[in-house]
Amino acid sequence: MNKFITTIKNIFAIEDLRMRIFNTLFFIAIYRLGSYVVLPGVDPNRLKQEGATGVLGILDTLLGGAFSHASIFALGIMPYISASIVLQLLTIAVPYFQKLQKEGESGRKKINQYTRILTIPIVALQSVGFIATINAEAIVNPGVFFTISTAMIVTAGTLFCMWLGEKITDKGIGNGISMIIMIGIVSRLPGALIGEGQARGMNGALLFLIELVLLFVVVMAVIILTQAVRQIPVQYAKQIGGAASLSSQRQYIPMKVNAAGVMPIIFAQSLMFVPAIAASAWNKNSDTATLIGTWFQPNHWVYNVVFGLLIIIFTYFYTAISVNPNQIADDLKRSGGFIPGVKPGRDTSEYIDDVLTRITLPGAVALAVIAILPSLATVAGVTRPFAQFYGGTSLIIMVGVVLDTMNQVKSYLLMRHYDGMMKTGKVRGRSQNIALAS
Repeated sequence: MNKFITTIKNIFAIEDLRMRIFNTLFFIAIYRLGSYVVLPGVDPNRLKQEGATGVLGILDTLLGGAFSHASIFALGIMPYISASIVLQLLTIAVPYFQKLQKEGESGRKKINQYTRILTIPIVALQSVGFIATINAEAIVNPGVFFTISTAMIVTAGTLFCMWLGEKITDKGIGNGISMIIMIGIVSRLPGALIGEGQARGMNGALLFLIELVLLFVVVMAVIILTQAVRQIPVQYAKQIGGAASLSSQRQYIPMKVNAAGVMPIIFAQSLMFVPAIAASAWNKNSDTATLIGTWFQPNHWVYNVVFGLLIIIFTYFYTAISVNPNQIADDLKRSGGFIPGVKPGRDTSEYIDDVLTRITLPGAVALAVIAILPSLATVAGVTRPFAQFYGGTSLIIMVGVVLDTMNQVKSYLLMRHYDGMMKTGKVRGRSQNIALAS
């Protein structure tokens, strides 16, 4: 405890770090305030009777309630996430974007600029769909003017959230986009805890305590999954008097067990929206539409089985496009490095690909289990808001952003010759991985 207090004092003793923390808190406060500013022409009193459920409930959790509040930040940063996913897929299929990706910092800036531009039409289209979800009785003067003005305000709100995220990245701590999403998720935690406690009452106090212990276990499991790596030994030849010597220091290539991060869940969840939307748009009196609509509800076993399989498939897919064994092998060969017992070049690439394939399977299965835990918790009797924190996108994003933030703070402390936040152990942030939204 004394070390923790000393670390906090050290953090605020560094002026640059202290200002970044204050800037981050300031930008977060602006975002949370905007999440409660209701759109013009919407009666907030009637919105209180409405609650986002199903897939929209998951979206509302990621947005910190801004969606159900019909606020000016109703879509938050999610359209920017969609644009980022599209650009990442284009870097696979389009040679121009592949070239930009290989240009380093300048190429990354151009891709970010294209992402910002693509965000505008995406949020414009999504805002029209959002308007359709607003309770008709809550709209004071429905019509074309309300639709156009609301779409413009929601679009401007998303662009402002995007700007806030970039400011947090430049003047604050960590990845601003991911930070905004995490804050939206964390803001729902106190209310979910209180609601679960009230639902259990005094008679269910022991059960509530067991739920908290299980939540702690799940969080620890997610941390282990996020941090887990398979180290591939690499040896570099020393240069001694112009001759190569093999008595060099051994290093390691850290291959993450969950190299795809949270992206497989996002991809899979996007596809799982389609059957429910199609069923609702189909003939509602049709038995087939009713059956599909029932199967693809988040708490149904068919939904969870398909969801889990899609996550495993997308984990392999996204790992394949984000980790290039050929490039790693070429970089090792150019730098004079080699894996002991493996020939440089093609054999090294095949070895790395084989290791990556083997470690991806347990990572994919673990990710699928974590993704469906909220549904299992709901079936077990946990209230829906609290069950969202038992896994899925929400928990993985929270853990990833917290680890990344701790890594950033640790870097500042070490640069000023202070101890880190923990005596032992290594904290690996998500900067090497895909940060939802970067």
